[in-house]
Amino acid sequence: MEITPDKWQQAKAVFDAALRRPSGERASFLAVACSDADLRQQVEQLLRNHEQAGSFLSKPVIEVPNSERFAAGFIIVGRFKIVRLLRKGGMGEVYEAEDLKLRRQVALKFIADDLSRDPQMLERFDREARAASALDHPNICTIYEVGQHQGSPFIAMQYLDGKTLQGCIEGKPLKTINILDLGIQISDALGAAHSIGIIHRDIKPANIFVTARGQVKVLDFGLAKHQPLRGRVAEAIGGSAQSTASLPEESLTSPGSALGTIAYMSPEQVRGEDLDARTDLFSFGAVLYEMATGQHAFSGRTTGVIFDAILNREPTSPLRTNPQVPVELEQIITKALEKDREVRYQHAADVQTDLKRLKRRTESGRSETCATAADRRSGGRAWSFILAAIAVLLIVVAIYVLMRPQFRPKVSGIFRITNNAQEKIQPVPGYIVPLPLPMVTDGPRLYFSETSTISKFVQVSVSGGDTVPIATPLRIPVLGDLSLKRSEMLLLDVGFVIEAPIWIVPLPGGAAHRISDILGHDASWTPDGLHITFGNGFDIYTANPDGSGSRKLLTGRHRVDVSMVARRQTLTVHSSGLQN
Repeated sequence: MEITPDKWQQAKAVFDAALRRPSGERASFLAVACSDADLRQQVEQLLRNHEQAGSFLSKPVIEVPNSERFAAGFIIVGRFKIVRLLRKGGMGEVYEAEDLKLRRQVALKFIADDLSRDPQMLERFDREARAASALDHPNICTIYEVGQHQGSPFIAMQYLDGKTLQGCIEGKPLKTINILDLGIQISDALGAAHSIGIIHRDIKPANIFVTARGQVKVLDFGLAKHQPLRGRVAEAIGGSAQSTASLPEESLTSPGSALGTIAYMSPEQVRGEDLDARTDLFSFGAVLYEMATGQHAFSGRTTGVIFDAILNREPTSPLRTNPQVPVELEQIITKALEKDREVRYQHAADVQTDLKRLKRRTESGRSETCATAADRRSGGRAWSFILAAIAVLLIVVAIYVLMRPQFRPKVSGIFRITNNAQEKIQPVPGYIVPLPLPMVTDGPRLYFSETSTISKFVQVSVSGGDTVPIATPLRIPVLGDLSLKRSEMLLLDVGFVIEAPIWIVPLPGGAAHRISDILGHDASWTPDGLHITFGNGFDIYTANPDGSGSRKLLTGRHRVDVSMVARRQTLTVHSSGLQN
């Protein structure tokens, strides 16, 4: 079967996705993911030849059948002595070898025999060697030499002892300090590649190696693309991409051809658009997300579902998935995963700077704690006098506050506002006795709920008059809070449930809309008017007005209520025994 450039890229993406599923689910996955029989046949052939996905060095040593091309002790080009087969897959083989000339361990990477006749694969193999050899960086796997043995091309590269980032994560979040340390190294490697116009285009945990000493090595530049930078790339790799390539650039990155592993693709990759360095930063954001949560930022049972998530859906808040994630790290991940690359991080150095700043703050926080303890031990006597003086001052202030005459508000007058004799109380689920409903004013009008045969949300002038219903689809509307601009009201449709749908109603009138599938028993706007807070059970959450970006703020030991009034600067929580 002929392997065209488009078919190869599609096959690799589906191949990598299939390997992340249990073997029993792969047949049904391929039935949905493969658009035609030829593509499925190609992927099934790769699966038969290889049981694990990733780059050539992306997995630890595994047992393989005794069908390797070179036996232990075999000499390659009179210089490299084969030690053992490290890995064999559908795309080729990697051997550990000894460099007899320089007396060092190396890894020899050979392309598979059945692919060595494919111009596309040979070009990719050559592309990886040229891209990686153009980079001299401690966090990028070093290429020593490119050669041929009996017509089979090979790359001699740095031998690495450790495991991939994928093996480090294994479905569990990493410690924050480890995320920051590895992230700083990865961003440094990407910055070095981008500075000479090389875009990796396949950043994922399987292509990031972590040595036994904790040093990052970025692998597999087989999908890398050279982006012209005033001729510097041509000098770095020994000529322009056009002059060294046996195939034109468009045949390697033709429009509509999706490059990279599906779950880590940028939106522009999914759409088949022209790519720049910012595509790597999106993929890097997906890697950071997985390091922080142990889960994929974008997942699904089919390729189409994953593509839809990348293009149209926001991932679950890292903090909601893992409460140990610092807010600053969540902000870094969120910015890296911006779907619009114009508002995403623009340079790898910007990500690195933010990660370094957070690491310094994390480390200094621990240092300050130790320093404070030391100061307390060395200056205990001085602090005793200071604390005693403060205690005396507090006692004096308390006596003054308790003894001074208390101000009592005076009623200047009373007048009636409503005249319809309708009850302004409402049975609320969870309470035996009907409670007075809250009233909210925007200045000229009062808003509240009233009941007769049905419950309704109404408004009335503060000077009095007839109440005017505001049409809503809610069965039993209960007021939440008025927005900062006094243009929108939060309502809860309590019905006969404790946790109720939350709605936004434009004022003084307009079409009400529900906030996604969020449920709560109280809701308020934040002081800046940009987000909402709501109580659900024992927890308090915050979210965007459209329901996206929902994350938990804190948990209490009892059912909690949120009270946020416009222009207030603090969040008041009515509960006992709150805990973070």
